[in-house]
Order: sequence, then structure tokens, then C-alpha cells
Amino acid sequence: MKKPLRKEGRTPPQQPGQQYAALPYRQAEGLEVLLLTSRDTRRWVIPKGWPMKGKRPHAAAAREALEEAGVTGHIGKRPMGVYSYVKRLKNGAPLECVVDVFPLQVVGQRTHWREQSERTARWFPVEEAAEAVQEPELQSLIGELPALLATRRKKAPKDAASGDQVSTNARSSTKSPGLETEPSS
Repeated sequence: MKKPLRKEGRTPPQQPGQQYAALPYRQAEGLEVLLLTSRDTRRWVIPKGWPMKGKRPHAAAAREALEEAGVTGHIGKRPMGVYSYVKRLKNGAPLECVVDVFPLQVVGQRTHWREQSERTARWFPVEEAAEAVQEPELQSLIGELPALLATRRKKAPKDAASGDQVSTNARSSTKSPGLETEPSS
């Protein structure tokens, strides 16, 4: 008997499968992107998963980032782009998936998280991150991140109290200007 794909309110896939992903980034020595390994093939990916009952797409993406990489921060409410890939289901069947990607400015990374023993998480400079992933559309999205952030900074309201951004951590007030964000838990 096959195990159901439904887990904690996640919607089972349909053709094509819709997924939501977070593109975690931070400003360190330069702009960096967090990648993690997939559980089965160990290739570099970004946190992603199926739609979750009761959660909006960006909130589902933020939840995946927490579960898969232990990161929290400010998640964009609108996707920065889309990419597609072929997922191998547990029964071996291929499933074409379309993934909406939401930018996630990381403000915290937990020392312990749900899938820590199943994955490796690593910060990469943007150019290296784009080269490390296999999907051409995802490579492009990662490569476009600096320009996207620069554009959004220019469009940012000068008044930080505009209500478009919310901190996930009362101790943290660092936000990416111009990103309409919501806290990720």
C-alpha cells in the first residue's frame, strides 16, 4: 500500500505540481544565498514544498525555509519568479513541477531544525549559488537577485512605518527596503 503524500495539511501534487520556494539571502561580505542539498540526490536546491492548507503561498515558502534550512526572516509577499523541474516521487514516478519563488531576507538561523540531519545547508556568493543549482530558470532567478533588490530599494518608501514590512524578530530591525514582506516563523 502506498503512503499518502498528504502531510500536515500539504496538498498532494496534480499535473503539473505546484510548489512554493523561498530564496534565502543575506548581506555578509557581499550578497549571499543559502542553498541546501536535496534529501535523495544531494544536489543543491532552495527550500520548497507543496501548498499547505490554510497558508498563503509566501507563508508556505517561509515554513519550508524554516523546516528545511532553519532560517527565519522577511519573506516577500509576491513571487520574484518561477522555475520548473522534474521531481521524482517516492514511487519513482516523474512529476513536472512549477515553483513560485519568494525572496526571503534572512534575519536568523536556528542551531537546530527539523531536517538538519537530512540536508546540508551552505551560504554561497550569488554567482556561485547560481552555478551550483542545476535548473537553468533557477540559475537565472538567483543571478537576478542583486538587480531585483537594487530596484526594490529605489522604489522603497522613505517612511519605514509604511506598513509594508514586518519584522520577524522584535530584536531585529534590519529590513530590505522596498520588499513588501511578512514575518516568517
